[in-house]
Amino acid sequence: MKAYVFPGQGSQFVGMGKPLYDNNPKAKELFEKANEILGFRITDIIFNGTDEDLKQTKVTQPSIFLHSVITYLCLDEDPEPAMVAGHSLGEFSALTVAGALSFEDGLKLVYKRALAMQKACEIKPSTMAAVLNLDFETIDKICSQIDDIVVAANYNSPGQVVISGTNSGIDIAMEKLKEAGAKRVIKLPVGGAFHSPLMEPAKEELSIAINQTHFNTPICPVFQNVDGMPHTEPETIRENLIKQLTSPVRWTDCVQNMITHGAKHFIEVGPGNVLQGLITKIDRNVSVEGRS
Repeated sequence: MKAYVFPGQGSQFVGMGKPLYDNNPKAKELFEKANEILGFRITDIIFNGTDEDLKQTKVTQPSIFLHSVITYLCLDEDPEPAMVAGHSLGEFSALTVAGALSFEDGLKLVYKRALAMQKACEIKPSTMAAVLNLDFETIDKICSQIDDIVVAANYNSPGQVVISGTNSGIDIAMEKLKEAGAKRVIKLPVGGAFHSPLMEPAKEELSIAINQTHFNTPICPVFQNVDGMPHTEPETIRENLIKQLTSPVRWTDCVQNMITHGAKHFIEVGPGNVLQGLITKIDRNVSVEGRS
């Protein structure tokens, strides 16, 4: 059984999607449609900008969404996914290819999400750090004992968790996690504490847009980040999408539950191969490949 998965922020690179744009009329049409929807030529930045240009959250998120969704829509094979999931931002890609969101609505929500998150990042200095080779329970316990805001933001795979919080809180947590036996704790080059309570202003702003957007029943189950479970009911999907900004990404649960529901072959659609690596760490008995 095939499962299609879609990457989140951090997988971008300059030039992604350019061969598709140049050689596939359908892809070119969709990229140009995106330029019209956004009101600026995002393709100029994706194809010919600098790394710094592409790293801006307001550019990064719609760029990855476009690359992932357009790549999927232009696949030669007949995808017919049995199930889909996306990591953080990638959940919007998953919902779009599953038909829960239209291409236009998906892109508009992603752009609003990016702008709202950018504003939230500017309210209070905050950051994230990756914790390697320490169990989930120990990480959660240490984070809960710190006075500043520090939480687990991404349960990516056994042995890899990303924490999120204030700059001072993350500094304290990094030391305590090393003392507790973490192999490495690496501060990430991000501008804010994604998937933490510090994203509450962005959640409030995005919830208005989400509640004004029409959601369809998807053609297959969407395994959502907030609980790792499959969902097809539009109202539940909507609620989970709103919660996602301030809740941890339970990627390990998503993958394990997809396997429990019959997934044997995972296809990552979009830039990079981060999810392929994580899925292999979660369960080496499934096959993984990419489409980019």
